[in-house]
Amino acid sequence: MSIQDEKKRWESETLGRILEKSPERRESFRTTSGIEMERIFTPSGTDPDYGEKLGFPGEYPFTRGVQPTMYRGRFWTMRQYAGFGSARESNERYRYLLDQGQTGLSVAFDLPTQMGYDSDHAMAEGEVGKVGVAIDSLEDMELLFGGIPLEKVSTSMTINATAAILLAMYIVVAEKQGIGAERIQGTIQNDILKEYMARGTYIYPPAESMRIVTDIFAFCRDHVPKWNTISISGYHIREAGSSAVQEVAFTLADGIAYVEAAIRAGLDVDEFAPRLAFFFNAHNNLLEEVAKYRAARRLWAKIMKERFGAKDPRSWMLRFHTQTAGCTLTAQQPDNNIMRVTIQALAAVLGGTQSLHTNSRDEALALPSEDSVRIALRTQQVIAHESGVADSADPLGGSYLVESLTDEIEQKAVEYIRKIDDVGGAAEAISRGFQQKEIQDSAYAYQKAVESEEQVIVGMNRFKIKEGPPTGLLRVRPEVESAQRKSLADLKSRRDRGAVEKKLAGLKGAALGSENLMPHIIEAVREYATLGEISDVLRDVFGEHQETVVL
Repeated sequence: MSIQDEKKRWESETLGRILEKSPERRESFRTTSGIEMERIFTPSGTDPDYGEKLGFPGEYPFTRGVQPTMYRGRFWTMRQYAGFGSARESNERYRYLLDQGQTGLSVAFDLPTQMGYDSDHAMAEGEVGKVGVAIDSLEDMELLFGGIPLEKVSTSMTINATAAILLAMYIVVAEKQGIGAERIQGTIQNDILKEYMARGTYIYPPAESMRIVTDIFAFCRDHVPKWNTISISGYHIREAGSSAVQEVAFTLADGIAYVEAAIRAGLDVDEFAPRLAFFFNAHNNLLEEVAKYRAARRLWAKIMKERFGAKDPRSWMLRFHTQTAGCTLTAQQPDNNIMRVTIQALAAVLGGTQSLHTNSRDEALALPSEDSVRIALRTQQVIAHESGVADSADPLGGSYLVESLTDEIEQKAVEYIRKIDDVGGAAEAISRGFQQKEIQDSAYAYQKAVESEEQVIVGMNRFKIKEGPPTGLLRVRPEVESAQRKSLADLKSRRDRGAVEKKLAGLKGAALGSENLMPHIIEAVREYATLGEISDVLRDVFGEHQETVVL
């Protein structure tokens, strides 16, 4: 069958069903010269590899996108990552962003929250509210989402070791708004494997951490069906210094490990796989990044269909969020970061992302100011409404360069995954330091290229100017920590301590056995048990992970 005949079949079967339910944004899409833009452009003749390697949007192997209409149906979710200081301050920022046209929330938590420490713990000193919002209890979560209707907003939470606790808090906050868990939508990162290789905010050993991950899968399957239970993250792998190929390979290898763990826990692959999501970086090499996303989609579709025998086409789809590359931002001439972010955001859109966060120009110096956040959001809006790149699916598909890069990235990623399989999978390879060593070597090679000026960084190692000290930066007030500790002490004096201890004892019993932990965590949260108290119960049972040192 010719490509044109296949296209007609796609239009009748796959596209037709979608258009009946969700019409496109406009009746026609045209350039400024009045030239009509087709939904998808294809070769005019025959190509025996076309169906296997590219296909059509919304169909296996999803190289050209996971939705038949892509952004002609609706734009990607514009989801700015935000959170700092207290829950009340962060709530003000969220409401500001929603007023400015943001279409989803993305929560940044401070380090104590990520590591399972309350704000009054010695390990939290000097870190409360610094790189994200401080959340100690359900009371903070209620403040964080006050006045925000959770049935209308999709929320992403970048949280891993304590993901189960933050999800439990979100569920209870929704309940208090009169919204059942079956109606809330969003994502928890919940990707603990990449913490061991690239980021470091782990608490428990890998086996125990994987139990928590799969408990979340099972609980959400039954009670929170619209929630994405994991965002398998290549972002932090890339931030740690990996190449684009390594980002794809190590992320998908982690994905394989989570699928295997869920199957071992008794879940059917098609019960949980449609709720898996991914999280990728958008770096500066525009065409390589576009090819990276396309290769990752195609490779994951093959893995799910051929390796795991998934039958549901939704299980084959790699849906992903993208964030522009924080590691590319410079403190020197920070306005240059606006151009970098624009290129990176464009790559994500051309590559078919489902949601996008654009970094702010001043993030190499501090948390972003309100003005900088608005410019970052406007960058997405200009791309969406003014550039024309959203008017056709996979606009760079068929480019000799992009298709060649897509093939090569996929091939090299497959080679890495085979090496990881040969040593027993992602978790075992991490315990041996394989991924860590590969990332370190890649980061070292890149840094050498920057220092030798082989890799030009505009405004930093070339095209320098004399600059004064930065102004207008956002600073988290020191009083935030003392105020947070005071409110925590007040909560502990008001709550029913006996009820808290009873629920924590129930959680400990479940952790010592094989029960799903999520119902017990939710019950503890309802009684205003703190994040640190819940984490400490699990620390007592599971122990703490000791880092693998790689030289």
